[in-house]
Amino acid sequence: MMKAELKKAFHKQINEELYSAYLYAAMVNYFEEQNLAGFATWMRAQTVEELNHANKLISHLHERGAEVKLDAIAKPTSSWKSPLAAIEAAYKHECHISACIDDLYARATKAGDNAAALFLNWFVTEQVEEEASADEVVQKLKLAQNAPGAMFMLDRELGARTPTFPTGAAE
Repeated sequence: MMKAELKKAFHKQINEELYSAYLYAAMVNYFEEQNLAGFATWMRAQTVEELNHANKLISHLHERGAEVKLDAIAKPTSSWKSPLAAIEAAYKHECHISACIDDLYARATKAGDNAAALFLNWFVTEQVEEEASADEVVQKLKLAQNAPGAMFMLDRELGARTPTFPTGAAE
């Protein structure tokens, strides 16, 4: 049985993941408005990933017999001064989420909840990938800043990404 304080921390992380999806949906809209359909596609896949993360956390709570309580999701920023600023914001947000996951993992370990800690290992590894992925786009955008042709090539590259929908709770 999961301790009440750890359940509360899981609920907070579910909210963080849902906010991430909401933020990235706002970025989808920003990129669509900038006529950068590839960036929008890439960010749409990010949105789906964050929803998948929230669902994994929710499934874990259900598997542990815990009630799931959803909180209100804060309104995200909806405009940025440039595509680079938007992706930098996504990278910064992923770093924030990594810190949240690290905190949740530490709480699970402190609570002696081995099942939660083992479950959260996946998220720790996932966040390394999430940060690296966003940073890669930031670095490519920085290289493309003075080359409009490179920006269009990057937009095409990012547009090749497709969202991955889970096939079950264990995904």
